[in-house]
Amino acid sequence: MSETREQIDARIQERFSIMEDFTYACTTGDCRSLIVSGPGGLGKSYTAEKVMAKWDPTGTQYTISKGYCLTTGLLRLLYTHRFPNHVVIFDDSDSIFANENSLNLLKTVCDTTERRTVSYRTESRKIDEDSADLIPTSFDFDASVIFLTNVDFDRLIEKESTMSPHYEALVTRSHYIDLTIKTRQEKLVRIEQVVKEGLLNKFPVATHKDIVGYLHQRSDQLRELSLRMALKVGMIRNMGKPNWKNIADVTCCKL
Repeated sequence: MSETREQIDARIQERFSIMEDFTYACTTGDCRSLIVSGPGGLGKSYTAEKVMAKWDPTGTQYTISKGYCLTTGLLRLLYTHRFPNHVVIFDDSDSIFANENSLNLLKTVCDTTERRTVSYRTESRKIDEDSADLIPTSFDFDASVIFLTNVDFDRLIEKESTMSPHYEALVTRSHYIDLTIKTRQEKLVRIEQVVKEGLLNKFPVATHKDIVGYLHQRSDQLRELSLRMALKVGMIRNMGKPNWKNIADVTCCKL
């Protein structure tokens, strides 16, 4: 039986609400590791950063790592932010899931044992390139970690590749939230939710209906269905050109 639009809306709202609760639990140390899986550009970063900013406006107790990360960089990051009531957020840093050495480090910091001791012994010491400090070959990690990722770990585990046991170990050590946003309709529902939360507030209210309507009309042709695309269309609509839809077609669609 297919879901109604209202049911989809309620399901996605619930998932993001749970994500907020667990993100906050990471700030208190009650949750050591959280994995949030869902397509890019639909609010994972927005939600996590909102919780972090409210918890720590100074930004001194959490760090967000984006993009490519080597194992040595990962080690340095974990050592620098190893303290209790600190949070390390990996946002779209999916390269760490493709390296076995990185995964072994992550399995340690996500472990449920009382003491999490990170060991990296290929050299006697690792030098932090940003300072004169030395990173010991072994240190205790007492912070929490959050992974915001496009990776569907359930699917990767089911593929039964050589890396599957590592992915399964990471998931079993963490709280795992699949945001269940996969179809075009689900993406549109999520965009509308964030619009209601104020995504388009920098544009005149009178244009919001036009922007959302355009996303629905062109959902098959848009280069991506995301919050970023909503803002792009909003900027074009706000130009005040009578042919704004044609302009959006040229810059935002694959026609």
